[in-house]
Amino acid sequence: MANLPKSAHLTIAQDPAADELLSSDPFALLTGMLLDQQFPMERAFAGPLKIAQRFGSLDPAAIAAADPEQFADLCATPPAVHRYGRSMAGRVQALAQTVVDEYGGDTTAIWADAPNGAELLKRLRALPGFGEQKAKIFLALLAKQLDVAPKGWTSAAGDYAKKGYRSVADVVDADSLKQVREFKKAAKAAAKAKG
Repeated sequence: MANLPKSAHLTIAQDPAADELLSSDPFALLTGMLLDQQFPMERAFAGPLKIAQRFGSLDPAAIAAADPEQFADLCATPPAVHRYGRSMAGRVQALAQTVVDEYGGDTTAIWADAPNGAELLKRLRALPGFGEQKAKIFLALLAKQLDVAPKGWTSAAGDYAKKGYRSVADVVDADSLKQVREFKKAAKAAAKAKG
């Protein structure tokens, strides 16, 4: 299984051990992105380390084959992997199963041979738990921080390709995390004001 580029040094979880795992294990990064909803970003991206420590592995085949009840217990045990630990456990297993079935268990195969940004976005959107917005953000994260930038990625990622502090794709340290959080808060307030 291919790893992320050796130069990858992500700081999304703001925890050295969790960030090291995100930087070296593609399935950990994909799982962190899956968990990043209705939960603080850095805690979502720390989730894969909790899973690895409790389950003993982040191998997609092993996770897909795990007993669903036991895996849900493992994810819901405090401190939980997510505020909705049990339901997210099912999503993590579904994601792992898709990586096994569609990509031979190699997470990087999702993006390694993508001919262009539109195709990569299509592949990401087809993953369980990845809607349009999440797929665009992950595409931007791959391009901005991991140099996985197929032709046309900027138009495929839309606003998330822009410079600034819009999403997890722009988090490179504690300050940028704070700025992304402020951007999201302002966007939420603007949306609420619209009605």
